[in-house]
Amino acid sequence: MSLSEKFIVLPFKKVRGNLAPGEMRQASNPAAAERIAESMADRFVGVAAYSVMVDMETGDMSSPRMLCEFGETADIAA
Repeated sequence: MSLSEKFIVLPFKKVRGNLAPGEMRQASNPAAAERIAESMADRFVGVAAYSVMVDMETGDMSSPRMLCEFGETADIAA
């Protein structure tokens, strides 16, 4: 198992009154993830940037750590 730290930005939208994740974007580093999240914040109900550990063999993500958030977001670790 080979783990690698990746940085993602996840927008959230309202679907039938509930928060739903949108299309995830990858960033090259934590600062870039925060900039992307901030630039997307006015177009979505909420946006969050995370650091996650990715198993390079399976693609499974684990250990999400929030870097920043704007607006309404959901807990992706749940």
